[in-house]
Amino acid sequence: MLRGIGTALALPWLEAMAPLRAGAGDSRPPRRMAFVYVPNGVHMPDFTPAAVGPNYELPYLLEPLAPFKNDILILSGLTLDKARPNGDGPGDHARAMAAFLTGRQPRKTAGADIRAGISVDQLAAQKIGDQTNLPSLEIGCDRGLQSGNCDSGYSCAYSANLSWRTESTPVPKEVDPRLVFERLFSNERRGELAESRARRDRYRQSILDLVADDAARLKARLGATDQRKMDEYLTSIRELELRIQRAAAGSVKEPPKPDMAPPTGIPKDYQEHIRLLTDLLVLAFQADLTRICTFVYANDGSNRSYPFIGVSEGHHDLSHHGGSKAKHEKLKKINRFHLTQFAYLLDKLKAIREGDSTLLDQCMIVYGSGIGDGNRHNHDDLPILLAGKGGGSIRPGRHLRYPKETPLMNLYLSMLDRLDIHVDSFGDSTGRLPGLDG
Repeated sequence: MLRGIGTALALPWLEAMAPLRAGAGDSRPPRRMAFVYVPNGVHMPDFTPAAVGPNYELPYLLEPLAPFKNDILILSGLTLDKARPNGDGPGDHARAMAAFLTGRQPRKTAGADIRAGISVDQLAAQKIGDQTNLPSLEIGCDRGLQSGNCDSGYSCAYSANLSWRTESTPVPKEVDPRLVFERLFSNERRGELAESRARRDRYRQSILDLVADDAARLKARLGATDQRKMDEYLTSIRELELRIQRAAAGSVKEPPKPDMAPPTGIPKDYQEHIRLLTDLLVLAFQADLTRICTFVYANDGSNRSYPFIGVSEGHHDLSHHGGSKAKHEKLKKINRFHLTQFAYLLDKLKAIREGDSTLLDQCMIVYGSGIGDGNRHNHDDLPILLAGKGGGSIRPGRHLRYPKETPLMNLYLSMLDRLDIHVDSFGDSTGRLPGLDG
């Protein structure tokens, strides 16, 4: 850590740290796990390759991932049974999101007696979260809700929260990039966070100014490669600070009520919002501030429109396409936009070196939705991608097709193994998912 007044700035993985990790019995860079969620399913005919194995052609929706074809697995045939009605009637969007990381049937209620199950990210956070400053990080572009009726008698807590600390406690996601930044890069001692922010605002300082002396002392003791990595890391933090400041300054908001601090501002531009949060996720992984993250591009059932890519209709409305070719084309634009943002994340991770590999190589990143086709509301043959090599334990670059009704939770059980978290089962799992290592 680099320390200053009210600030503790974590460092990226440096070669100089290898002897320390070796002394602790492990010289490998740490492995990370993340989940990126998109709502309302996807247009599956343009998502699923025709061929299996390594010799497949990327379908239209996956074309933005072409530079990372050898870094991803396409996993066809996985099922989220607990998102199905199973006697509970309508409410597929709420169930899809609530079950996506839990593998448990959410209780149908719009009251306070919500119940789903612990999510896989929070199980991992319980086991290895004490190794980092933050046990886990939950971010998204739509605010989480904890009450109200949002989907056919299901509480809004189900369709707005991906992560669950316990079966009745969802973990709210943070949507404001500035608040995420301050959570990552402050020491959060009582009073010091406000003091640090006030000092930066008063003198127009960067958070880097507050740790400059500590950084200079450390750099003098590092080799040339580590010095370059530190410079790149600190530069990326400063650039992110400036982007957050510009985004906040460009936000037009109603004047705050008396005795209420003004909001910090969230980018109006949806893509910029996603990318700011993406950059923060990457920094958190690079600095080993956390090894577990969930990122929700939009809550399930979202009816957000996308006029900046020529789609003025709401996403949820379009997902009920009824076979309309015109609606299919607009859905494909939305799906491809989301995958382009995912490609941005992979590009950022792959550009960062960690030892003899890249940060992406040390990750396991799931991209997907709890719904297959939005019109049918089916929960089998889901759109699921797995990016990264899991520290060398996964062989990407292939399309794998699994037997019908293979539980999605089998994938998560296999991912937990790769974090040295070994449990007999998770959610509705029936075993480990074979074939990930080739």
